[in-house]
Amino acid sequence: MNTQTNTSLAHKPKILVARAIFPEALVKLEAFYEVHSNQSDQLMSAEALQKALSDVQGALVTGSERIDASALALAKDLKVVANISVGYNNFDIPAMNAAGVMATNTPDVLTDTTADFGFALLMATARRITESEHWVRAGKWDQWSIVNNPLGMDLHNSTVGIIGMGRIGQGIAKRALGFGMKVIYHNRSQLSAEDEKACGASYVAKESLLQNADHVVLVLPYTAQNHHTIGAAEIALMKPTATLVNIARGGIVDDSALAQALQAGKIFAAGLDVFEGEPQVHPELLKCSNIVLAPHIASATEKTRRAMVDLAIENLQAALDGKEPPSLINTEVFSKA
Repeated sequence: MNTQTNTSLAHKPKILVARAIFPEALVKLEAFYEVHSNQSDQLMSAEALQKALSDVQGALVTGSERIDASALALAKDLKVVANISVGYNNFDIPAMNAAGVMATNTPDVLTDTTADFGFALLMATARRITESEHWVRAGKWDQWSIVNNPLGMDLHNSTVGIIGMGRIGQGIAKRALGFGMKVIYHNRSQLSAEDEKACGASYVAKESLLQNADHVVLVLPYTAQNHHTIGAAEIALMKPTATLVNIARGGIVDDSALAQALQAGKIFAAGLDVFEGEPQVHPELLKCSNIVLAPHIASATEKTRRAMVDLAIENLQAALDGKEPPSLINTEVFSKA
């Protein structure tokens, strides 16, 4: 990893920027901190991350950096790790609590962008857009046909089942209303009557959702309990004409079981923006024609990514100034400071 250090700021707090960020944001940080940055954007090994955290007071990281007891073993001066992400399954919160390190994330600023992408991925999956493009590029389209062109599934007047009804899930539900879709959802806890009305959504059991939805969209956070929320048994409950879209986290879906189901025609199609062990993709998924694959880009617009970086910086600066960060996850650490 090539790091850049502004040695003229040695008297200022040291921070780590673990992945490449916008140059303007880096300049902003360098006005206040001695910045050790990874603008080469090379993934850091566990050993390199541990060493990099050993002499800094704060760090900006992404989901690629696992912050656990091992990473924190030498971090005697570390006060805050700011995730440039709404998800934080890369954080071992108990380990961070034990080390007295504040953990922050970037909620809200990416809600609409991610919901937009989730709905776009749903549309592309249902209407076989990726498959159709490959068909055209391969020179297989020689005439318009009623039955011999790729036939997809309708969204309008269909039922979408959303598993995980937080901000993003609710955003997808509201977009679905514009397509005349019936919205059902399953969540750890039921929404208020007011929120359900705003989304036009009805709460159902997970099994009922899988059995009745024409399109299933996953927007739940990754936890050990949510690992393989969708596996072979759950896919078996779905309609053979159903689609499955995952914009949540890799590991929510058993990718091996999904590949087998797609190849066997047990469900119609799938759209994935996240994968188990990403950036590696299960090789059997790559063999499936009835799947849309995206490289974890649900929040990837310039405006939103800049907003995510800005919020992460705001969190980091607040923590290093002795203030409570606006997106603090483990509030107990701040209360004990």
